Amino acid sequence: MRRGAILFDLDGTLVDSAPDLAGAANELRALHGRPPLPLEAYRPLAGSGARGMLAAGFGLLPSHPDYPSMRAAFLSLYERRLLQSTTVFSAVLPVLARLEESGRSWGIVTNKALYLAEPLLAGVRLRHRAAVVVGGDSTPHLKPHPAPLLHAAHVLGVDAADCVYVGDDPRDMQAGRAAGMAALAASWGYMGPDARLDEWGADAVLRVPDDLLNWLGLP
Repeated sequence: MRRGAILFDLDGTLVDSAPDLAGAANELRALHGRPPLPLEAYRPLAGSGARGMLAAGFGLLPSHPDYPSMRAAFLSLYERRLLQSTTVFSAVLPVLARLEESGRSWGIVTNKALYLAEPLLAGVRLRHRAAVVVGGDSTPHLKPHPAPLLHAAHVLGVDAADCVYVGDDPRDMQAGRAAGMAALAASWGYMGPDARLDEWGADAVLRVPDDLLNWLGLP
């Protein structure tokens, strides 16, 4: 790798935000007179944010006429509990430290809007360490479109072809490939037990965060 950077998805790759996403969905269920669902019902869809939580909690799809108002209500509840239980995956922290020691820049490209991503990252003490943060509202397109990844590379002044993107969703692999980056699948993320990571078209499947260092050739 030359002057590139390591770019990460956020939810399910760097941070475990599923408990707070699920908590907001259950708060919304309570407002509608419904009992809470277990975290396991939400976790596989946590990487899809509001869309995934409304699907898991209400069976509601974006095509439903009530979806916009329910999405707004969910996001309001989620914003209030953004950092109640969210943490950085413990095994990720030493990997980020090793990247920094090696002089490699790393950043974040997420579909989460910046008004949520920025305070979340500040709260878990990663914002000041990330060289770039691109949110779902930073470009006109969301992943799997390559625009957010290309924007991150542009901000950093590096060649996209020299960058690596790490994520836990097939859309992340699609975005990485479309941007001309190496795309690595994080198997500790938010996917169901039937997820077939080997079919995502990733350049490599990372079973644990340390696998990224091995892939990069860092001791």
